Amino acid sequence: MSSSDARVRVVVADDHPFFRDGVSRGLTMSGRIEVVAEADDGRAALEAIRREKPDVALVDHEMPDIDGLGVVRATVRDGLPTRVLLLSAHTDSSIVFQAVEAGAAGYLSKDARRAEIVEAVLDVARGKTVLPPGVAAGLAGEIRMRAQTSGPALSERERQVLQGFARGLSVPQMAAELFLGVSTVKTHTQRLYEKLGVSDRAAAVAEGMRRGLVE
Repeated sequence: MSSSDARVRVVVADDHPFFRDGVSRGLTMSGRIEVVAEADDGRAALEAIRREKPDVALVDHEMPDIDGLGVVRATVRDGLPTRVLLLSAHTDSSIVFQAVEAGAAGYLSKDARRAEIVEAVLDVARGKTVLPPGVAAGLAGEIRMRAQTSGPALSERERQVLQGFARGLSVPQMAAELFLGVSTVKTHTQRLYEKLGVSDRAAAVAEGMRRGLVE
């Protein structure tokens, strides 16, 4: 927001017209929020976010074409200034964890009251992270479980190889950059694959991103 009294600009995306209209009206009636666009699927939501660059995008977790997580990932990947708040009928800790891990600024149940949705949007616009009440314990458990199953830690060389793959470098290029022999880099690559449970560089980068090892 440009100033303390400016209204928060929001895009609302949901494939159910009745729910979408109700949420939009509730936000507008608060007098503190301006709904600048609505969308009925994920692709339209992304187009609206890119066009309007709102403060917050209130997005249904389950939508046609591109789901809510896809919208979150694309918004983060493209470096857009919009913070995405997901709305869902499901608040399982594993689903909330995926949303936060993907870069969502918040996650809220569709059962939330109008006032709760308004406050959540305002909080997200202020830079806060919003999570469903009572989900903190489950989320902490999910984080512990994933840490335990994330596999062996990577060595410094394996991390360098992974970062090189993410930058698009070939094995010979990495060997030159790291002042190592090509065969040595290939050995580190094989160990990296084994630890990540993958068989090629694209899968290694994808898994590295999932684990937060690659920016």
